[in-house]
Amino acid sequence: MRISSSMEMTEFCLEGRFLDFVIKDGYKLKGLLLATSEGQCYVKLAKHLRVAFDLGLPHGTWLQVVGTKKYDSKKDELTLKAERVMATSVDMGLKPKPEAAKKQTILFCQKSGCMKSGGKAVCQMLEKELSDRGLDNKVNIKGTGCMKNCKAGPNLVMPDKTRYSRIQARQVPAVIDKHLGKNMETEVPQFVKV
Repeated sequence: MRISSSMEMTEFCLEGRFLDFVIKDGYKLKGLLLATSEGQCYVKLAKHLRVAFDLGLPHGTWLQVVGTKKYDSKKDELTLKAERVMATSVDMGLKPKPEAAKKQTILFCQKSGCMKSGGKAVCQMLEKELSDRGLDNKVNIKGTGCMKNCKAGPNLVMPDKTRYSRIQARQVPAVIDKHLGKNMETEVPQFVKV
């Protein structure tokens, strides 16, 4: 008896413009959305890239992605998995659009456990402090789903990925000073090369 495989694996290398990150559960990086010559495509990131990837990557950056391509003939499904992602120096003859500085984002858990633990007051204090400092145009506060740490709520994640649990409203001004104080300039993205 012969068993036939419905999966075909090959290597791929493609270039495209970075469109967006694909995030699962509100905070887990899973992959990248790219605009290529064939259209828009999703590329799943290997686990070693997910933990080290710079989430400050500007939209429209040209990337070269190398990895494995799996085709499941039973499902008629193609999956691209990146093993290496690099910024390319080629502008492909297109002029990039001048873009305003990208807004930074503070992630804030809005589930009932965090909100009952003082989350509403923390969120209001965040909005007030950002407004008072004139940062409301540069920093978004984004409500998320559960961050898997409900017993230590309220939970929030600053733009540099620093996590805070059991944060209280009175601590918000110091946290904003620490992470968004004087150096509010956009950072140069760090690319991962494996």
